[in-house]
Amino acid sequence: MKKFFTSESVTEGHPDKVCDNISDGLLDAVLSADPMARAAIECAAAFDTLLIMGEVTTSAKIDYEQKAREIIKEIGYDFGSFAFDKCKIITAIHEQSADIAMGVNASVEKKSGGDECDTLGAGDQGMMFGYACRETEEMMPLTLSLAHKMAKRLTQIRKDGVLTYLRPDGKTQVTVEYDGDVAKRVDAIVVSTQHDGVVSQETLRADIKREVISAVIPSSLMDENTKIFVNPTGRFEIGGPEGDSGLTGRKIIVDTYGGRCAHGGGAFSGKDCTKVDRSAAYYSRYIAKNLVAAGLADEVEIQVAYAIGVANPVSVFVDSHGTGKVSDEKLVEIVKENFDLRPYAFIKELGLRAPIYKQTAAYGHFGRDGFSWEKTDRAESLKKYL
Repeated sequence: MKKFFTSESVTEGHPDKVCDNISDGLLDAVLSADPMARAAIECAAAFDTLLIMGEVTTSAKIDYEQKAREIIKEIGYDFGSFAFDKCKIITAIHEQSADIAMGVNASVEKKSGGDECDTLGAGDQGMMFGYACRETEEMMPLTLSLAHKMAKRLTQIRKDGVLTYLRPDGKTQVTVEYDGDVAKRVDAIVVSTQHDGVVSQETLRADIKREVISAVIPSSLMDENTKIFVNPTGRFEIGGPEGDSGLTGRKIIVDTYGGRCAHGGGAFSGKDCTKVDRSAAYYSRYIAKNLVAAGLADEVEIQVAYAIGVANPVSVFVDSHGTGKVSDEKLVEIVKENFDLRPYAFIKELGLRAPIYKQTAAYGHFGRDGFSWEKTDRAESLKKYL
């Protein structure tokens, strides 16, 4: 059966990603000084104003304004008469609510005499999802993988000076045609990139096709019917917070699996690891990827759900979309037998108290080398269930 699926990505200069970068950069600054800090830092950017808000519980002294300006400049918004690194900054930071902290500091199980891994209760209620598939080497959906690579390439050629007229804001999108579950071809590509006022649209479109699209999309997936749209509205000179408002946590589908699987609704950036919205989603990806790497299924979607102040999840769900070598019920048993889903346990296992988060803020939190949740070190031992 023929079907089409689409995913998008955005560059680090997109206004929402500016906010994600600042939130995670500030989180890393806090964790560098105090690994046990609690934080949920969010930003809102609009025209010439940045609001830094949220909760931070730490004894460390952080210059939030100075750090934010450094990150904005690093992204590239330090040019022209409108330079966002000179924006007005408002900070509204307070400590974590005592009511929330009470449940995180000691879980329901710990209060009843539980073991060390019961030390932390989940920082909130909610459901989190993890996903992995065999469609790409990194076990991510092909549509999202290609969209991320094009977005990252846009930033690379801008910062390397390959195309000097490019500016930080940009978006990419890829549509793939499938025959059943097998990717056959790329049907449509969309690239929108901010630029200066000198370059012509003809030059820009030729350059983007050569330096971004042809450099990323395999020629074997392209044909004469592949539709390519580069800056389809025409000019794109006004971008970033000047062109549109930005908000932390608004690109949750870009951050995860490109719409390929369900999403619990919780965002990641700015949150420390006691917030299961982030850490349990990372651990769920780790589990899903190891199950697929072990050959137990070709595609795995996992949901875990928590109650605030409780260490153990209230539910675990696995859907192999019909690709499992064992039943989905058996996969749930395997997950429970082999992975400790209490926050204290997986925070320690994945090393999530380290200042590692700014590098996750753009181009996806999954499918990238160097992150502990991308390891497949459990795959060999899981093969015994085959």
